[in-house]
Amino acid sequence: KISLTNHQHPALVFMTPNPTILRSQGVALSFGGTRVLNQVDFDVQRGEIRAIIGPNGAGKTSMLNCISGFYRPQSGTVLYNRGKNGSTGREHDLTRTPTHQIARLGVARTFQNIALYTGLSTLDNLMAARHIHMRQSGLAGALYWGPALREEVIHRRVVEEIIDFLEIAHIRKAVVGSLPYGLRKRVELGRALALQPELLLLDEPMAGMNAEEKEDMARFILDIHERQGMTIILIEHDMGLVMDISDRVVVLEFGTKIADGPPDAVRADARVIQAYLGGAG
Repeated sequence: KISLTNHQHPALVFMTPNPTILRSQGVALSFGGTRVLNQVDFDVQRGEIRAIIGPNGAGKTSMLNCISGFYRPQSGTVLYNRGKNGSTGREHDLTRTPTHQIARLGVARTFQNIALYTGLSTLDNLMAARHIHMRQSGLAGALYWGPALREEVIHRRVVEEIIDFLEIAHIRKAVVGSLPYGLRKRVELGRALALQPELLLLDEPMAGMNAEEKEDMARFILDIHERQGMTIILIEHDMGLVMDISDRVVVLEFGTKIADGPPDAVRADARVIQAYLGGAG
């Protein structure tokens, strides 16, 4: 078990500011006459855990949907810098990029409501996520020899490493629809990791879990971040956990950004207290 109290990021303590991997600039989204996001600006630095928090209906998942291409904002841009190992690459405007191409650029996500192939096994769900990395043609795959076989071995190795990392070897052949909720959440995280992303979007990965399941999931998220240096955008309602594991926090209320900064500063912000508690005290 891990302790979530006063968690530090050893790999980040003495680092200079990293290049920006993602920038949201003036993102505005409306459905009919309802404004869901209102000129939202924030950035994400490479290698950090960046939390997006706010009361129910604040626009958090809508913001994640704009980043991942499920929603197209009416105005504004989401610029993604794919440069690896701290280098500066070409920026891609994700608001103008097809959803499938966003995944190929190195952006993966989990969903608030689990979105798995419930009739398939854990292993098959993770292997399905490898399709964007597959290079052999359908004919080569059907013949299943030579290059196709070698590629299959490579993808299977990646998936098996994820299964071991998430400690789900005992359910590798289990049908996902028959699994307990907490394990399905873990499988969904594994499917996102199978894409081998540079930017991982987690939409309430611990929602509906008991205390032990939350602790396990937090441990996996921290291990992903610290061992692989992966950049993570996290939406989560457990404020104590968010404040413990995040490097910076942006707060939304009714689609508008009301605070942005380190966890301690955000926690003490009067506007955040007002939004969550309905009073200044």
